[in-house]
Formats: sequence, structure tokens, C-alpha cells
Amino acid sequence: MDKKNALRAGALASGTTLMMLLMSSPALALTRDDGDDPGSGLSVIDTIGLFVVAPLVIFAVIAGLVILGDKSRKQPKQG
Repeated sequence: MDKKNALRAGALASGTTLMMLLMSSPALALTRDDGDDPGSGLSVIDTIGLFVVAPLVIFAVIAGLVILGDKSRKQPKQG
């Protein structure tokens, strides 16, 4: 009985997904909107800096602040 329920659930999920994909309209990304004024594209260096280096730097700063805050609480007792 479990196999029958699993098959029924899978068919329902896949059918629902297929219907949603078929009924959704395309994004129309190639059609320009009124007032649309895109700027110049990013270079490879700008893209790597923005999407790779900047998040790594932000992560390192946050991790460093957490480590510093944690060490200040765990001072060994003298004596």
C-alpha cells in the first residue's frame, strides 16, 4: 500500500510542477520597458570582485569579530 501512495504522490507532484511550468508566461527579458536605461556591463575583474572577493572579505570580517568576541570571554583564570 505504501508503494501505491508514493506513486500517487509522485504523480501529483510532477503533474502540478508540469502544469505550473506550462501555464507560466515567459520573462520577456528581451523586451525593453519604458524608462529602461541599463548601464554598461561589468568586466570580468569587476564581476569576480563583486561576487567572489567581496563576500569572502565580509565573511572573514564577521568571522574575525566572532572569534575576537569569543576569546575575550574565555580568559583563563590566574592563580
